[in-house]
Amino acid sequence: MDTFYIIANSQKEDSIRLRDRIAGYLRDCGKICSYQEECVPQEAAGYRFTDPKKVPEDVECVIVLGGDGTVIQAARDLACRDVAFLGVNLGTVGYLAEIEAKEYEEALNSLMRGEYHLESRMMLDGKAYGKAGELYHSRALNDIVISRTGGLRIINFQIFVNGRYLKSYNADGMIISTPTGSTGYNLSAGGPIVEPGADMLLVTPICAHSVNARSIVLSGEDVVEVVIGPGRKTKEEQAVATFDGDTAVTLVTGERIVIRKSGRNTKLIKLNDRSFLEILSKKLK
Repeated sequence: MDTFYIIANSQKEDSIRLRDRIAGYLRDCGKICSYQEECVPQEAAGYRFTDPKKVPEDVECVIVLGGDGTVIQAARDLACRDVAFLGVNLGTVGYLAEIEAKEYEEALNSLMRGEYHLESRMMLDGKAYGKAGELYHSRALNDIVISRTGGLRIINFQIFVNGRYLKSYNADGMIISTPTGSTGYNLSAGGPIVEPGADMLLVTPICAHSVNARSIVLSGEDVVEVVIGPGRKTKEEQAVATFDGDTAVTLVTGERIVIRKSGRNTKLIKLNDRSFLEILSKKLK
């Protein structure tokens, strides 16, 4: 690899210092390296923190400094670009961030020598529809969560798969997760852990009011539709759909969100032979 781009949190001094060290090291090695100058939310512009138009066309590797959340947001912002991501962990979890900050020189040397492989992760494509048409459209790498708002009351979620009714959950919310997101909110809600390279959708209720409520594992080719059902005494209920825990859109009774596998994947750079199970065992202690 010869051309790099760095995404760092401009509000954090440790992130900026590491960005400058990495950029200097790559340039001293004769490589091309540019970076994002600032990190300001720009939701109305169609991205959150990283403007795809400012990333040079010939960039081969995007180095993301931060935790898993930073890697996820960068993947969403740059989903329209065919680039590979290397996460440098400045957080605590590090499922997606491949290396620790102190390992950056060794990691960069491996990249420049071509000693790496790419791991493809599926993304979700979600479209929310209101009574007047489409409300919102975005992608997610981890999950799309539809949950209650306001008071402590359950919501009736009607689940359809490929246009056919599957079942209803009376619950606090529903998680539609990728295999990458299976170790996130899905796991906390009692959902299954899935090897991240798999091609499938996980449908997991949050605090369902039934002893028989379980997660459902679907093919990656299936299309899941979640409809907000009527409340008690036909009262209109309100829920909110969030994409990777960040962007949110409000839905009311009768409105829906349609979720399918995205036509875009996230490519993560792998520099070591540690298996997913090895990492999982370490993180779960």
